[in-house]
Amino acid sequence: MDTATLHPMAAARRKLLEAALSVIRSKGFEATTVDELCAVAGVAKGSFFHHFKTKQALGVAAAEYWSELTGAFFAAAPYHRHDDPLDRVLGYIDFRKAILTGKVPEFTCLVGTMVQEVYETCPEIRAACDASISAHAAKLEADIAEAMERHAVHAGFTAEGLALHTQAVLQGAFILAKAKGDAGVAAASVDHLRRYITLLFQPPKERNPS
Repeated sequence: MDTATLHPMAAARRKLLEAALSVIRSKGFEATTVDELCAVAGVAKGSFFHHFKTKQALGVAAAEYWSELTGAFFAAAPYHRHDDPLDRVLGYIDFRKAILTGKVPEFTCLVGTMVQEVYETCPEIRAACDASISAHAAKLEADIAEAMERHAVHAGFTAEGLALHTQAVLQGAFILAKAKGDAGVAAASVDHLRRYITLLFQPPKERNPS
C-alpha cells in the first residue's frame, strides 16, 4: 500500500523508518541524528518523538521493519521454485550475489551495520538485530536440513550451523565491500561460499578422490 493512502501519522512513521534504512546504512547508527532522520523523512521533530521515545527505540523498530521488508523480498525470490532443496540452497547463494548491485550502502545489511556498533551499548537493538539475522538463517536452515537428508550427507556439521555460517560470510563480505568501496570483493566471497557448500554435498569419493 502506498504510504500516501495511510493515516498521516502512520505515513510519518513509515517515512522515518525508510529514512533510517537509508541513512543508517550510509553513516552508521551512532552518526545518524534525529534531526537528519526528520529532514530526510520530511517530517517534524515532534512527529519523530510521537512515534519513537528515543533514537534507540527507532533503531529497534528499524530492525523489525527491515526484517519485514527483506522477509517478503526473499520469500518471493525464484530459488524457492527448485524441487531439489540443495538447488534451493545454492539458488539462495546465487540470489545473494545477484543483488550485490549499486553503491555499497544500497546492498549492505541494516541489522549487520547496527549490531556491529551497539552490541554492547544497546541490548534492545542487539536483540532485534539478532532476531532478524537468526530468523533469516532459520528459513535457509530448513532447506539445508532437507538437502542433507535427500543427499544422505552425514558430516560433522548441523543445518543450523551451516545456515548461520552463510550469514557470517555475507556479513563479512559486506564489511570487506565497505573497507574497499567495491562490491566485487563481496561477490568473490559469495563465490567461495558457494564452492564450499557444493563441496560439502559432494559424495565422499568425489570430494576425496584416491
